Amino acid sequence: MGLKPPQFRCASDSLLRCVRKAGRLPPIHPLIDLCNAVSIAFAAPIAVFDASRVDGDLEARHAQGNEAYAASSGEPEYPDPGEVIFADCAGRAHARRWTHRQSARSAVRHDTVAVLIVAEGVLASAGSDVLQVIAAAREGSDEPGWQTRKNAILSQAWPTFEF
Repeated sequence: MGLKPPQFRCASDSLLRCVRKAGRLPPIHPLIDLCNAVSIAFAAPIAVFDASRVDGDLEARHAQGNEAYAASSGEPEYPDPGEVIFADCAGRAHARRWTHRQSARSAVRHDTVAVLIVAEGVLASAGSDVLQVIAAAREGSDEPGWQTRKNAILSQAWPTFEF
């Protein structure tokens, strides 16, 4: 993507660095904790979006530079033109640099009832890697009331997913 790895670490690398430094990750939410553990185990960036806070479709695309992104600090940011983002129909960026930085707007909260989980596979083995990530997440999702409705692996040949 043209990013400098030490400056913009992928999500799974950032999580692993936190674990090495602090010994563990702080608990956030049962689903986020599960996805963080799977992300670390498979070195796969994973984003979990609160579906109710995404307006319309969510599209992975290059930024135009006018998409509003809610940083964790609460300050608005605007991705650089050409940066890969996940954007909704209202022009909001819900993730920057693929899923390396997720927006505070669509972060999972305790009142979240529906989510979209995106796991990235970037190596030649991406298809099988993502299948292993899905299997591990399902195996660990024993919370009452959790259910998976649908999943898909996207590629250039299959670029869309209805949720």
